[in-house]
Amino acid sequence: MLSSVTTPKIRADHLDRQALIYVRQSTFLQVRRNTGSTARQYDLRQRAVELGWSAEQIVIIDQDQGRSGASSTNREGFQFLVAEVGLGQAGAVFSLEASRLARASSDWYRLIEICALTNTLVVDEEGVYDPGQYNDRLLLGFKGTMSEAELHWLRQRLLGGKLEKAQKGQLRFRPPTGFVYDALGQLVLDPDEQVQQAVQLLFDLFDELGSALAVVKHFSEQHLLFPTRLWGGLRHGELVWRPLRHGRVIDILHNPAYTGTYVYGRTKTRTHLLPGEKPLIKGRQRQVKREDWPIVLPEAHAGYITWDQFLCNEQRLDDNRTNRSQERRGAVREGAALLQGIVQCGRCGRRMTIRYLDNGRIPCYDCNQVHKQQALKACQSLRGDGIDAAVATLFLEAMQPAQLEISLATLAHLETRAQQIDQQWQLRLERAQYQADLARRRFMAVEPENRLVARTLERDWNDKLAQVQQLEQDYLALPRPTARLATPQERQRILALAQDLPRLWQAETTTHADRKQLLRFLIKDVTLTRRETTFHIGIRWQTEALSELEIARPSQRTASAVIERIRELAPTHTDHQIAEILNQEGFTTGKKLSFIANRVQWVRHTHSIPLGPSKRPDAYPDGQRADGRYSARAAADLLNVTVSTIADWCKSGCLDGVQTKPHSPWWVKLTPEIIAELRKPVRKRWSRHPSN
Repeated sequence: MLSSVTTPKIRADHLDRQALIYVRQSTFLQVRRNTGSTARQYDLRQRAVELGWSAEQIVIIDQDQGRSGASSTNREGFQFLVAEVGLGQAGAVFSLEASRLARASSDWYRLIEICALTNTLVVDEEGVYDPGQYNDRLLLGFKGTMSEAELHWLRQRLLGGKLEKAQKGQLRFRPPTGFVYDALGQLVLDPDEQVQQAVQLLFDLFDELGSALAVVKHFSEQHLLFPTRLWGGLRHGELVWRPLRHGRVIDILHNPAYTGTYVYGRTKTRTHLLPGEKPLIKGRQRQVKREDWPIVLPEAHAGYITWDQFLCNEQRLDDNRTNRSQERRGAVREGAALLQGIVQCGRCGRRMTIRYLDNGRIPCYDCNQVHKQQALKACQSLRGDGIDAAVATLFLEAMQPAQLEISLATLAHLETRAQQIDQQWQLRLERAQYQADLARRRFMAVEPENRLVARTLERDWNDKLAQVQQLEQDYLALPRPTARLATPQERQRILALAQDLPRLWQAETTTHADRKQLLRFLIKDVTLTRRETTFHIGIRWQTEALSELEIARPSQRTASAVIERIRELAPTHTDHQIAEILNQEGFTTGKKLSFIANRVQWVRHTHSIPLGPSKRPDAYPDGQRADGRYSARAAADLLNVTVSTIADWCKSGCLDGVQTKPHSPWWVKLTPEIIAELRKPVRKRWSRHPSN
């Protein structure tokens, strides 16, 4: 040990100030295990006493135990030390070595600079250094550089060992659901049959439905749960069953481990500066493109799907994304538009959007991106029911040679899916029964006199039995698809229906989503172009073959019979009344739409049909319009009653009154007989302020 006699750098002004001893370990594991290193750091207190500082002047700073020295962020002890040195309160800073104070050169050189300005010494296990002297400062700088380099070397050694194990497929991660590590450390399929069936069902449903949300919906409708095997902690290896969530499905579908492939390097971590009061730096992960994965070892272990299926699932998930929809087809929706997501504009090449006419029954394909983005005229808009019918006809013709194979495959697929769902419930019931039997054996093993334990075990047994009973009731309440395919007669009927594909296509039980999904299996995209008298349809099949169709544009002219009927009704009816009459008589517009008041008004305006009876009573000075009906005011004067009485009589049916819409004026039909019956001899006058 050095003493103040042999160290002339320690002067009286240093001994008059505090001696700061900085103690730090990088992790809590080191704090718990490396007790010898921690004791050596606390022994620096004796070193300070030997160098001349009194016990009252020694301050131990150990708030940063378990925190890394790579940065001063969140190191309150180091920040307190720098503040004390900057205020000139410290005569010396004690540390076991430079790496304890800082692993970053920026933090280390800042501390050395402040120590030089305030004439503060730096003391470690090997000597005393004065940052104000050039040689000492040069040596301290070299020590700080070596401390930072040492951290880099340690990290590189660890990463090198990690990569070496990853290249052999031996670096262990948390196994995804459906896999476990065996006694030899090899990744194998989960031995639990119910877990395997649940994972396989997820992949099969996505292959059938084509949407992650549809898989979640199917699990929810069938009251199925999905497993999670806990990793680490006291409950390590425990199996937990929870409802399936959308994010869980996405993670599983994106994980290549389910193909039996070992992959390392799917993500990269980058440091990111977070805004706020304190300079916080946090690692952020980003996904690495599949072609840039550094380590890919195929057939490293057993899997649930093939690599080709994984690539197909990736493509379908990308197509289903809603961002940058112009480049993707999107998931199949429930609307009536058959070409949703696969229709493109034949003029500009952009993907067309969908809107619906006549309350959602008739689709319309619009190319309006240039209008939305550049405020220019929309490219084109095409009515879609005729286009859908033409494409469906061509599709059904193309399917004729393969109808029998499709029928058999569809029937087998339905049976397989029904068996998978039923198997999931059987395994779930088997697990619940096993837990009930286990609870029974525990209860039977306890001594009857030990009621403190027996009561608890008996209650647990009853709970398990109740769960079994509840599951059996839920299972019986669910419709079992296998029952619908049980008899040979039903099988023959389904097969006969499937062989008639056009009939199956038009069946009410076939949803719009089913038709779209089937169409996408053969058709890649459809291009539409509106011409003078026709619609040009270009179909590109999945085989890249091309087909072209020309269909006549639907006529938009209103039939002459409709015009004449409107001309007959106009003198005595309103536009709203005319629309109701035309719809009741089965008339439609040129676009095959039902009539509303605005469409009737447009026809009258186009063909110069005079306006019918006005909706406003003040348009008729005598209070009577062309069809003979009286306004409520005129009827009240004739019957010697108030307008409110006329309204009450109309609502009760005492008078024949009509309104064009709710809260509009009443128009009343009066005959001499009605006037003679209802007319009051004198109108009763109501005073605002009754007399006493």
